Amino acid sequence: MAIKKSELYSSLWASCDELRGGMDASQYKDYVLVMLFIKYISDKYAGQPYAPIEVPAGASFKDMVALKGTSDIGDQINKKIIAPLKEANNLTDMPDFNDVNKLGDGKEMVDRLTGLISIFEKPALDFSKNRAEGDDILGDAYEYLMRHFATESGKSKGQFYTPGEVSRVMAMIIGIADQPTTNKTTVYDPTCGSGSLLLRIGAAASTKVSLYGQEKDSATSALARMNMILHDQPDAIIKQGNTLANPLFIENSNLQQFDFVIANPPFSDKRWSNGLNLPKDGVYNRFTLGVPPSKNGDFAYLLHILRSLKRHGKGAVILPHGVLFRGNAEAEIRKNLIKEGVIKGIIGLPANLFYGTGIPACIIILDKENAHNRKALFMIDASKGYIKDGNKNRLREQDIRLMTDVFNQQTELLGYSRIVKLTDIEANDYNLNIPRYIDNQDKEDIQDINAHLNGGIPNTDLDELVKYWKVFPTLKTTLFKDLRPGYSELLPDAEAINDTIYQHQEFTAFMEEMAALYAHWAKRSKAMLTKKDKGCHPKAIIDELADDILKTYTQKPLVDQYDIYQHLSTYWQETMQDDCYLIAFDGWKAETSRILVENAKKKLVDKGWTCDLIPKELVTNRYFAEEKQALEELLANKESLAAEISEMEEEHGGEEGLFAELDKINKAHAAKRIKDIQKDKDEDLKAELKALKAYVALHTKVAELNKKIKTAEQELDDKLYQKYPTLTEEEIKVLVIEDKWLTAIRGAIQTEIDRISQALTNRIKELAERYDKTLPALSQEVADLEAKVNEHLTKMGFSWN
Repeated sequence: MAIKKSELYSSLWASCDELRGGMDASQYKDYVLVMLFIKYISDKYAGQPYAPIEVPAGASFKDMVALKGTSDIGDQINKKIIAPLKEANNLTDMPDFNDVNKLGDGKEMVDRLTGLISIFEKPALDFSKNRAEGDDILGDAYEYLMRHFATESGKSKGQFYTPGEVSRVMAMIIGIADQPTTNKTTVYDPTCGSGSLLLRIGAAASTKVSLYGQEKDSATSALARMNMILHDQPDAIIKQGNTLANPLFIENSNLQQFDFVIANPPFSDKRWSNGLNLPKDGVYNRFTLGVPPSKNGDFAYLLHILRSLKRHGKGAVILPHGVLFRGNAEAEIRKNLIKEGVIKGIIGLPANLFYGTGIPACIIILDKENAHNRKALFMIDASKGYIKDGNKNRLREQDIRLMTDVFNQQTELLGYSRIVKLTDIEANDYNLNIPRYIDNQDKEDIQDINAHLNGGIPNTDLDELVKYWKVFPTLKTTLFKDLRPGYSELLPDAEAINDTIYQHQEFTAFMEEMAALYAHWAKRSKAMLTKKDKGCHPKAIIDELADDILKTYTQKPLVDQYDIYQHLSTYWQETMQDDCYLIAFDGWKAETSRILVENAKKKLVDKGWTCDLIPKELVTNRYFAEEKQALEELLANKESLAAEISEMEEEHGGEEGLFAELDKINKAHAAKRIKDIQKDKDEDLKAELKALKAYVALHTKVAELNKKIKTAEQELDDKLYQKYPTLTEEEIKVLVIEDKWLTAIRGAIQTEIDRISQALTNRIKELAERYDKTLPALSQEVADLEAKVNEHLTKMGFSWN
């Protein structure tokens, strides 16, 4: 059975993190990722002639396994595994597996490295068959580990990892997917870190393209080289060195130029000018539009990117927001860039996305090809589109899709995006601070003093619900009537607002329309999914589903198609993605597996069985409905008896209750008390004895029911276990596509429709409660209450001054 994507990622992280001990994540990552790299290339290429990477004899992962438990394991890994791999493949700066300062000394090192090898030795992690064409599972696992190491590290790790969500945005807006490409199409990242951003741009191209990267940190550049190989880009060229002081991609004694350039350089680098001969910058002519300030290198990297672009080249760079409005030398550079027309657009990102800093950043999109015709640039304020993820913020799928759709289509959305004329920017002294051009502030909910004094709901508040009145044109007159000029009165009681809205014919028609929309999408999706089989491409599946659901809900009343899109994306990430990868590798098979759990004695205990693709509940619902109903009746009876027991315990507990003599109120103590008093002739004990016997009888019935339930559950489980192997491919498709996937997605989308409905009812209730009592009425109520208090105080002989 294939590895589930989510299980691969999480098990690797959990196991590796457990072995890390006190080592800083930024150091430990080197060992884990190198181990992943060696395991992968060994599984894929060991013994294969003309492989893109050579695994020398004696230097494979199997040879590393043979070193487990040896006293000099670290030294042997260095000599027998790492050194031959480095020499054969021109790899540099691999970590030292014999470093006692990082890995511990003696037995500690032996145990840690042996444990690390064991993690990747698991049979489930056989990477030789774990790639579906176009779906890079191991490369994705590499990025998953990188993200977690960056999160765990206390140091700034933006240098080696750009959040994958941001990389995807850049890949989708830079234009590489919109034009024909060949292997001669060049993509360059001057500060490539571990290469994730560079790879993401390359993956967006329609064909394989040539990748180039330079990274200052030697260890990180080594990670980038390994990352290229893991992502099936062994021909990518990664060089190590300081891009600004010593650019290594040179052509005809000048900077080599590329079709696409992207970067996430160090924010506000204070040492950017070290090693440079400013202001002339030698022969490279990078600073002809201005020399950046010596203590801030943001524009230095941008100008390097600009100089590295071909005449038709396009680029994108992540920089802190300060580049949009800072003055002095940076203001002059910004002015010259705008006049040159090379800035195509700016996207303002949410704060706290990047590791090592919480400041907000922006993406500046460069386009040399159309610079001479540019009369405006496109701005997006995406600062509010994110979700909290631990102590960081993260872009959701809907944020990524909205951002990229709006930018690529140059769509103006109020409070989100705008085409800004260069003349307007010139009038603002070339300041590009996004809030100057886009107002994304939420409208304040203003209290109406007149309404508080004289009653009624302000029509201005009702007018803000105009999007609802357009869909439900007569609902407003059903809910409100004119009270006086500018104010309305709620017709139904506050408690009846929900029923009035939900039972209105226009509202029910809207709900029917939403149900029909989903039904049409589900029908198309079912037809597409049914045709998929072993060897299918999961990423292509979600792309097709997502595009279709966006089109389905585009410009539909009250519904935001990107909210709907997010529900689909969430279900894909949580469940459907793993299912599709199982199908891609194994086909439509309902394979069962035992659940083996390690106990305290380190022995595996059988906890039953499961099926990853088809949960038991689905087969039960479709094929064993009678057995399920019978079991549910038993459980309901048990719950009813449990309620009776609780009632008796509550009624007869306490010092004065019939169970007062029990040390503990349970069946055993009750039975003992019955034995003690049942022969006693005292009339006062009869009521207690009767209650105790009833209490014990209830417990006896529960015990009998428990036996029946256990038997019924086992019988149903046996039937299910026998049923799974008999399921045909068509039956499996029905269970998975209809009962599992489409049912879950329908439920998620329905919650979104319900949320829209509740937003209307909640707002009307809020306004009704806000202006329900006028200020004079409240004042009179206070005065009446005060008079009553004074009256009571007087009767008691007190006075209130």
